Amino acid sequence: MKFDRNTVIGFTVLALLFIGYFAVTNKQQAEYRKQQAIQKAYDDSVALANRPKQDTIALQKDSLQNDSLQKVASAGSFQNAANGEEKLVQVENNLVKITFTNKGGQVKSVELKNYKEHDSSLVKLAGTDFDQLAYTINTSQNKTVSTGELFFTAREITTGADGAKVISFQLNSSDSNATSIIHKYTIRPDDYMIDFSVEMNGMDQLLTQGIMNLSWKYAASQQESDITFEKRNTQIGYVKDGDFDYHTISRRSSKDFDESVSWVGIRQRFFFSALVAKNNFSSGRMQWTIPPDSTKEVVQSTANMKVMVDAASSAAVNFELYYGPSDYKVLKSYNMKFEKLVNLGQGIYAFVRPINRYVIMPIFSFFQRLTGSMGIAIALLTLFIRLLTSPLIYKSYLSGAKMKALRPEIAKLKDKFGEDRQAMSMEQMKLFREAGVNPLGGCIPALLQIPIFFALFTLFNSDVALRGAPFLWSTDLSAFDDPIRFGFNIPLLGGHLSLFNITAVITSFLISFYSMSMTPDQSNPVMKYLPYIFPIFLLFFFNTLPSALTWYYTVSNTITLVLQIIIQRYIIDHDKILAKIAENRKKPKTKSKWQERLEQMQDQQKKMKEMQNRNKR
Repeated sequence: MKFDRNTVIGFTVLALLFIGYFAVTNKQQAEYRKQQAIQKAYDDSVALANRPKQDTIALQKDSLQNDSLQKVASAGSFQNAANGEEKLVQVENNLVKITFTNKGGQVKSVELKNYKEHDSSLVKLAGTDFDQLAYTINTSQNKTVSTGELFFTAREITTGADGAKVISFQLNSSDSNATSIIHKYTIRPDDYMIDFSVEMNGMDQLLTQGIMNLSWKYAASQQESDITFEKRNTQIGYVKDGDFDYHTISRRSSKDFDESVSWVGIRQRFFFSALVAKNNFSSGRMQWTIPPDSTKEVVQSTANMKVMVDAASSAAVNFELYYGPSDYKVLKSYNMKFEKLVNLGQGIYAFVRPINRYVIMPIFSFFQRLTGSMGIAIALLTLFIRLLTSPLIYKSYLSGAKMKALRPEIAKLKDKFGEDRQAMSMEQMKLFREAGVNPLGGCIPALLQIPIFFALFTLFNSDVALRGAPFLWSTDLSAFDDPIRFGFNIPLLGGHLSLFNITAVITSFLISFYSMSMTPDQSNPVMKYLPYIFPIFLLFFFNTLPSALTWYYTVSNTITLVLQIIIQRYIIDHDKILAKIAENRKKPKTKSKWQERLEQMQDQQKKMKEMQNRNKR
C-alpha cells in the first residue's frame, strides 16, 4: 500500500489534532478538579465559620418558637391541626406499596414491587423531603395556610367488593362554621393509578372565588447507574387543550399554561409520575431545575395549577396520581396519551415511531416470551430484521460486484484523462449507462435501513423491560457493561471500557476491511481510509451506550458480514455479471431526463472552463 505526500500530511495533521485535543481536555479536567478542590475547601471553611455557637443555639430556639407561633396564627380556625406528630400509614396492592402521611394527608412515598434499585431495594418514587401535594385554604379573615403544613386525622382503611382499598384523612375546623376537608385515596388491585379526591364542606369559605391553587412538587431521584444519561432521557409531558406535548428538561426550565390541561407529568427514562385533574386544570405554570449530580436527583419540578370548583357550600374535586414504570403498554391502557411520552421516536426521529409500534415491538415481545432471555431475544430480532432486509443487501452487493467488474475500464479512463476530473466524470457516467450500472445502487438499500437502526436505537433506550436484565457479562442491558474499569477518566472514553463496545468495533472493522477489498480502488485518500477510521470513532461513541445497543450492533455486524460473504462468494456469479454488462452495451440506450440535465450541466461547465483557460492565455 503506497502513501502519497498529501496522505501522509493529512494523517499527520489528524494525529496532531487528536493529541492536541486530548492534551487540552486533560488540562481542562485538571483545572476543573483544582477548582472543585478550592470550592470544597471554601465550603468547609464557611461551614466551620457558620457552626452555631452556644449563644447562637439559643437564638435559633427563639426563632423556632416564633415560627411555631406564626404557623398557629396562620392556621386560624384550624389551629388544632397546626402542630402534631407525623404518623405514617401503608397501603399496598400487587404492584405498589404506598406510604401515606397525616401531615398534609398526602402520599409520602411509593415503592414499585416489580422494580429494584442496584442495591436490591425496591424503586422508590416521590420519597424525598422536596415532594409535596398541597393547596392553599382560607383559615380566617386575611389568613391562609397550605394544607401541607396541617396535620390530618387518618381514618381506618376499608376494602371494597372489587378489592379496592380506600384510606381517608380528615381535617376539621374548630370554629362554629364547621368547615372540614377530607382527602380520600383509592388504590385498586393491579393498578399503578391512585384515585385522589378532595371533599370540602364549606368550600365557599375555604377557597377564594372557587379557585383551588394546587402545588405539586416532585423530585425525580436517580434510578440508573449513569445519571448523566438518565438526565438526557428525562422529559416533562402534558396534555393541553387535548393535544400532547413534551419538553426535554435541558432545553428549557418552565412552561406556562393558559389553556385547560388534563395532566402534567415527568418521565425519567424508565419511570413516570403524573398528576391528573379529572375536570382539567384551568391554567397554571410548571417549572423545574436540574440539581447537581452529587444530590442524586435528576430533576426537581414544581407545578402550580389552578382548578375551578363549582360554587357550592360542599364540593368534591377529583384527581388521579400515577407512580409507576414508563411502560408503553401500561401507559396506553389508561387512554390519556401517557404513552406518547415514551420515546419510541420523537422530534426529528418521529418518523420511526410507527416502525417501533407496529413492527419491531410486537416481534420483540414475541421473542421475549419465546426465549425468556432479553439478550437472546435481541439476537433473534436482529437476525429477523437482517433476513427481512436481505434482498436490499443483495442488491447493494450486486451493485458493488458490477462496479468491481468495471474496475479495469475505470482505471483506463483515469490514465486517459489524468487530472481532468470533469471529463473523467462525464466518461464514467457514460460507461455506467452503457453497462447498465447504477453507481448509487449500493447506497440506496443502505439508506433504507437507516430508519430501522434509529427505531432500534430509540426502543432500546426506552424499553423498561431491559432494565436489570442480565446477559453474558452484562448485569443490566439498559446500561453500559463495565467489566474493565480504569480507576480514572480517559477523555471521550470515560472510566471504563465496554466489552460489547469492543465486539461492536471489531465486527465493524471486519466489515470495512472486507467491503474495501470488494470495491474499486479509491483515488481519494479520505474515502480510501475513512471506512477504517469510522470503527475507531465508534469505540468512543458506543462506550457509554446501553449494552443492549452494543450487543445488537455486534450481532447485526456479524450477520451482515456472513451474508456479505455468502452473497458475494456463492450467490453472485461474476461471469454472469460480465456477460450481462456486455449484453447491456449492445442494447440501444435511452437517456432519462435527469441524465440529460446532468450532461447539459457538465457540458456547460466544460465550455466555461475552456473559455476561462482561453481568457487566461
